[in-house]
Amino acid sequence: MKDKIIKKRIVKIKTQKGNKLSLLILSNKNNSGYAPGILWIHGGGYFTGMKEMVYMSRALNLVKKYNAVVISPGYRLSLFHPYPKALEDCYEALLYMFYHCDELKILKNQIMVGGESAGGGLAIALVMLARDKKEVNIAYQMPLYPMIDNFDTSSSVNNHGKVWNTRRNHFGWKLYLRKRAKEEVEPYASPARQKDYSNLPRAYTFVCDQEPFYDETITYINNLQKAGISAKVDIYPSNIHAFDMLYPSKEISKQAIKKFEEEFEYALKNFFADNK
Repeated sequence: MKDKIIKKRIVKIKTQKGNKLSLLILSNKNNSGYAPGILWIHGGGYFTGMKEMVYMSRALNLVKKYNAVVISPGYRLSLFHPYPKALEDCYEALLYMFYHCDELKILKNQIMVGGESAGGGLAIALVMLARDKKEVNIAYQMPLYPMIDNFDTSSSVNNHGKVWNTRRNHFGWKLYLRKRAKEEVEPYASPARQKDYSNLPRAYTFVCDQEPFYDETITYINNLQKAGISAKVDIYPSNIHAFDMLYPSKEISKQAIKKFEEEFEYALKNFFADNK
């Protein structure tokens, strides 16, 4: 995808476990100073998708309009690499961002994480992992309509919505967790299993009221709020999962995009993390 103000580069790194990981890095050619760094994780039910999906995501405008540096990791997919491979890759990408802040011209106190659907689920698992490991402090999380509950909820059971539904959801979790798909797994595997929401980053998300991930999204935001974390969710009337990516010209998508960017602007001015 060509864009006059977007600078694109691919970096290939070797992880601590010796695996190869490809990172797509986007920055604004017109920006010469330091900027917020965003690890944006693509969706696809954990078993499909690619790092280039960032071009149709909410993250692209954050590069164009707010000079953000966005890193999209080409994490291993669950068809051949079940949990925890994808999360391991995303954490390696986060460490790369953190240790290359000066080279990438990223503000060390504004490292953020976001993604959509399964990418939103990985974003949430990642902020939980980062909190517990205490190597990188994340300033803000943007997990859009995240896939985070391996158990059926009232909105994901018997759901026949467009794009994503109960059958696909069961298939996605079975590939990701294999024999543990319906078990009480650790929160890094299924973030809805988390019991401790303290000290997680501030959050914003949006979701449709008729899609499978409605209940788990609302529950996640409520749990953050109960733990004293600033967290917001906007709800839109639709049964189209990832409507903002698939139909960006629809009025509902324009509303969601506008509000997302307003919340991001607020985060830029108010949310920081202590990283040394």
